[in-house]
Amino acid sequence: MTLTYATLRIELPYVESKKGRRAILNAIKDRLSQMNCSVLDISGEYPKEATIAAAFLSPDEQQALQKIETTERMLQSRFPEIETELEYETL
Repeated sequence: MTLTYATLRIELPYVESKKGRRAILNAIKDRLSQMNCSVLDISGEYPKEATIAAAFLSPDEQQALQKIETTERMLQSRFPEIETELEYETL
């Protein structure tokens, strides 16, 4: 069993309010939850950036990497206007 912990840093230069930020973050968190990830918003109050933490279990490291790649593709296809940086660690 492989535990993967990922941190997603998001730049939101076009967001003007916390309400707009929350709408984008909720959409991302919903997508990650549908992929069987435990998700938590760990960002501060600044509306132009956010950080989301996600964790999931996989049978092996190869399937964990596939899920990370799927997550990156999902972010690029569903949210192309948002700049993201995904860091992860497998245990």
